[in-house]
Amino acid sequence: MRKESNLLGEDRVAVVRSVGQLSGVDQGELRRFRGEVYDCFDRRADALFDLVDGICAPVTVAGVAYLSLAPGARRGHGAAYAALSAGRIDVDLLRDVLAGVRPVGWRPDFAVDASVWARCDAECSPGRGFYHHPGRHSAGQPIVAGWGYSWLVGLSADHDSWTAVLDARRLAVSDNMNLVAAGQIRAVLARLGPLEQPALFAFDGGYDPVQLSVELAGAGAQLVVRVRDDRVFYARPVPRAGGQAGAPRRHGVKVSCADPASWPAADVVLAADDRYGRVQVSAWHRLHPKQRTYREPGGALSIIEGTLIRLRVSRLPGRRDREPKTVWLWWHGPTESDLDLARVWRCYLRRFDIEHTSASPSRSSAGLCRSYALPSRPTGGPG
Repeated sequence: MRKESNLLGEDRVAVVRSVGQLSGVDQGELRRFRGEVYDCFDRRADALFDLVDGICAPVTVAGVAYLSLAPGARRGHGAAYAALSAGRIDVDLLRDVLAGVRPVGWRPDFAVDASVWARCDAECSPGRGFYHHPGRHSAGQPIVAGWGYSWLVGLSADHDSWTAVLDARRLAVSDNMNLVAAGQIRAVLARLGPLEQPALFAFDGGYDPVQLSVELAGAGAQLVVRVRDDRVFYARPVPRAGGQAGAPRRHGVKVSCADPASWPAADVVLAADDRYGRVQVSAWHRLHPKQRTYREPGGALSIIEGTLIRLRVSRLPGRRDREPKTVWLWWHGPTESDLDLARVWRCYLRRFDIEHTSASPSRSSAGLCRSYALPSRPTGGPG
């Protein structure tokens, strides 16, 4: 139960009710959701649910004891610590509940990302390890001690920053985050059941597009991953003429993201006007990078093909002092005909909404409250 207690942040304020609860509106669906969450608590259910309500309240959370000061709290800090020590949660059932309340009108667009809760001074905390952190440094290096988590959330298509948390898993230092993400995706797809269109999962830089493409083969999902702007890809080789000696070539024309002269004519082009100004998107099918991880049955290195996408916008909303960078993406799906450029580039940019959910433990709890509009104490709620 210790890992669940890690959702309590330090010196933060959890925000309640991003969407106001209208008077006179039926809250039966919300009550049903709260009841299902309550049923996921196998032991110390009342005390654990009080902690959930405490996290949803606008109180400063500097430790477990602070949750007993939340409006509506019915137990002291001793019961809170006892709940975290002796309570039990049916994690699989909780994931089923979250998948069942994903907003109906949302497209099956999702984001996956890893975050670190830095606990540099908690030397006795179990499972603490050293992780890369882009914003905090230790001894001059972007490495901090703490806990790592892998998040999977649903993305809204509206102009907001809402997300629907579907899964969160603790990352051990030895874990391969690509394999963990692939396992999360397969589990979530099984829980969601049939979808109106193929699911699309967006990843930022740091994930391996080749490994994700291989691990998710046959899952029926699409993925879009940001790649560095100095990556090199290769087209299919031109077939040898009849009678030529030697082994057939495995790599064709070189395509360098950093060298416009090496770019062939794009297979698909899209231009649109958006809040980002003029948006220009180009895509090249059937390109592959050189890799040394996967081999064919005969021993030859496998060719993992995908679609390379170049995204360019003319401005950044609210940041007119910054020149937008060209973004390069790798897309992979069951077939090339599944590629919807308009959906892909928007989904990738919406991927940054996950930062509001997983940037810190307190934001994760507040993000969960906002995603499902949990009021602190609706009439008739469990606990």
